[in-house]
Amino acid sequence: MVQGTTSDAGKSALVTALCRLMARRGLRVAPFKPQNMALNSAVTVDGGEIGRAQAVQALAAGVEAQVDFNPVLLKPESDQGSQVIVAGRVIGRMQAAEYYAHKPKLLEAVIAAHDRLAATFERVIVEGAGSAAEINLRRHDLANMGFAEAIDCPVVLIADIDRGGVFAQLVGTLDVISESERARVVGLVINRFRGDIELLRPGLEWLEARTGKPVLGVIPWLAELHLEAEDSLSMAGDSLGKVDALEVAVVRLPHISNHTDFDPLRLHPAVNLRFVRAPAELERTDLIILPGSKSVRADLDWLRATGWAPALARHLRYGGRVMGVCGGYQMLGRRICDPQGVEGEVGESPGLGWLDLATTLKADKQLHRVTGHCLLGERRAAVSGYEIHVGESRGAGLGASVFQLDDGRRDGARSCDDQILGSYLHGLFDHSEALAALLQWAGLETAAPFDYEAHRLAEIERLADHVEAAIDWQRWPDYSLNVPTSTS
Repeated sequence: MVQGTTSDAGKSALVTALCRLMARRGLRVAPFKPQNMALNSAVTVDGGEIGRAQAVQALAAGVEAQVDFNPVLLKPESDQGSQVIVAGRVIGRMQAAEYYAHKPKLLEAVIAAHDRLAATFERVIVEGAGSAAEINLRRHDLANMGFAEAIDCPVVLIADIDRGGVFAQLVGTLDVISESERARVVGLVINRFRGDIELLRPGLEWLEARTGKPVLGVIPWLAELHLEAEDSLSMAGDSLGKVDALEVAVVRLPHISNHTDFDPLRLHPAVNLRFVRAPAELERTDLIILPGSKSVRADLDWLRATGWAPALARHLRYGGRVMGVCGGYQMLGRRICDPQGVEGEVGESPGLGWLDLATTLKADKQLHRVTGHCLLGERRAAVSGYEIHVGESRGAGLGASVFQLDDGRRDGARSCDDQILGSYLHGLFDHSEALAALLQWAGLETAAPFDYEAHRLAEIERLADHVEAAIDWQRWPDYSLNVPTSTS
């Protein structure tokens, strides 16, 4: 199990690299995160929902993502409440205190999922959540040491030196956890190091003497690494400065979800992408995207309160394009009804009114992996993606669809003037053909093809090579990794 001294210490990246390295050695390996809190999620081969990071780790391991890889997923709806997903399905909405009381039952489900994986795979690489030393959450813990103790697994502790105070992070964490927990920590890893390793050597020697734990490796900073983010609070940086590029702005909604949808745009060599909060940040923009949302009606109210409705209308008058994805797609319709209080108070909200459709929110979440082709232009550009939504949209506007799906359904809608487009599909930019077709619709007439799927795999390989070179495998606790290999 990989645990961290802090959030974003590098747990997800290290687990991704380990999954790839073990897969290279011919081992059948599975990633596992007992409890995840994230608004970036993915649909599994068995029709459930898990955190996006575990789907990436499955890709690194060369296996299909399944719900057991992340048995508990929390999707925050407020500072104190979340939608709770167990075994890939929503079981309800809980405030923090209610969830805390429910955790003993969840630990049983988490252990059962782990045991199923352990019976099927040769290795299970477990990722912790947040900090290993969250003392206030230790009782009934199922994310870090509570889980490690329940299944009796060794722990590698990773810390981020780029934040500063790495020795205090590691020593402090080991100091505040219990004696039994401290005993199961088999080694330390320092992440994101910049500089001369020899200057760090005296500190490493002190650290080993002080803690009695071996430093298994110091991982240097890896420039411009792309791994899809899982944290609900993290946000991919803007990509700017490309000459003669399509200018794209993604509205950073208060409850934005699945912002990883736009990674292919951010990385595209002919696209400048920005996440924006206020209309004043638009400057020159060709395409404005309304992304997915965990609370669609609340975010629609926010759009109106912050001046986005007239700003979008002005953008369209000047010939710009507007796209909505999932919740953003629902906002483009005439109204959104929530008769069951699925996302909050029972009620109805007027939409932006640019697509002739209305959406009714329902308790049953739609979870589908899909393939198909675009209905844009003359070419049948292939598309693949997934649906994660609680709304059902109906209306005459659906007659002008965006995608024909291989399961016989159609998805999305376009306005009569073709300036506005909406779709329920997450990952709609991932396939190179769909990406090119959508960018051409948005105004990018010619651009070299960009294969995001190949780029993502290449980044996983680059990360694995980087970690392989940084770890002292002779000291690593898993004997199967003691002889490094390389893809080169």
